[in-house]
Amino acid sequence: MEDQREALRKIITTLAVKNEEIQSFIYSLKQMLLNMEANSAKVQEDLEAEFQSLFSLLEELKEGMLMKIKQDRASRTYELQNQLAACTRALESSEELLETANQTLQATDSEDFPQAAKQLKDGVTMAPAFRLSLKAKVSDNMSHLMVDFAQERRMLQALKFLPVPSAPVIDLAETLVADNCVTLVWRMPEEDSKIDHYVLEYRRTNFEGPPRLKEDQPWMVVEGIRQTEYTLTGLKFDMKYMNFRVKACNKAVAGEFSEPVTLETPAFMFRLDASTSHQNLRVDDLSVEWDAMGGKVQDIKAREKDGKGRTASPVNSPARGTPSPKRIPSGRGGRDRFTAESYTVLGDTLIDGGEHYWEVHYEPDSKAFGVGVAYRSLGRFEQLGKTAASWCLHINNWLQASCPSTTPAPNSCCTPSRPSSLSHCCLLSQFGVAAFR
Repeated sequence: MEDQREALRKIITTLAVKNEEIQSFIYSLKQMLLNMEANSAKVQEDLEAEFQSLFSLLEELKEGMLMKIKQDRASRTYELQNQLAACTRALESSEELLETANQTLQATDSEDFPQAAKQLKDGVTMAPAFRLSLKAKVSDNMSHLMVDFAQERRMLQALKFLPVPSAPVIDLAETLVADNCVTLVWRMPEEDSKIDHYVLEYRRTNFEGPPRLKEDQPWMVVEGIRQTEYTLTGLKFDMKYMNFRVKACNKAVAGEFSEPVTLETPAFMFRLDASTSHQNLRVDDLSVEWDAMGGKVQDIKAREKDGKGRTASPVNSPARGTPSPKRIPSGRGGRDRFTAESYTVLGDTLIDGGEHYWEVHYEPDSKAFGVGVAYRSLGRFEQLGKTAASWCLHINNWLQASCPSTTPAPNSCCTPSRPSSLSHCCLLSQFGVAAFR
């Protein structure tokens, strides 16, 4: 009986949950209907505004062209009317001369004829008719102001709604995670000249694979990207993975997001460069210890004997899948990089910006060690933290005291107060110093 009651309770609970889901879905559908009405009214208003703007532009162009025709007509009319008036005056003058000449020829007084004939000859020679050009100054042809709207008409007939951009595709082969930065590269499935910009969204997560629906971390947004790649700098890889997605936008609408990708964000891995250490330090990738017998010399000889003369570096280490672009071979000399009491070894990676942290593990019987950062100018004889060229956290168990006052426990994280101003991270173990360059 109790089993049946329990089974019935489970069924009722399941049904109640399903009812809540249906009610939530019904509410979302009703909200979508309201949104659709509002959005359709909005796009209709936008369309009418665009056409009104087009009509206004055409009307403005029409008025300008009509004004050009009127101005050209007025100019030509003025020239032709002036020429017409000049020709009319010349014709009237010529007709007066002709009438005077006919009267002179019919005169009977032969004594005055020579004088009158001379005057007529001079008058005809100076007549305006002989100074006139009988060619119109301007043409009556107005075809130069004709227009052909065939191309524009075809363009107007081809007007249609702006297409929604396709979803970009993130190119994992070109994407790089290194040096507290992520460079994301994507491409469009097909060329789209209407794209104006891209929007990138990312968020931190500890889950590998596709992004989960219920994720605590919010999406961070980067807008206005003009290229098909973007570099996020100064990141804190405080979570193991990061989700990314991109969408394309034109002047009117944004497309769908790309398929989200999850990128692993490995910790920035420092290793020690044994070729830079003091002779009395024994260095093995991530560890360093004091060796009064010249452990480094012995170690180098052993490596050369075994055919392993090259020191391991993160470029060849499986700890990082992608080598840092900033890792460059050290240009410093061999075993004489640090001498005297500067028991120092450098790391293998240059720090030129961003935020970094490191973890220090030390043996319980360690007497003194320190970790810090240094400029490139750290001298061969300088001890870490003793000059302006470096800064460090130093623990001295010989004196049963430490500086700073708070001694970091094993496996703790030590963050210097001014890491961006220095270029090397350094570690002092027992009497020696190790530096992460």
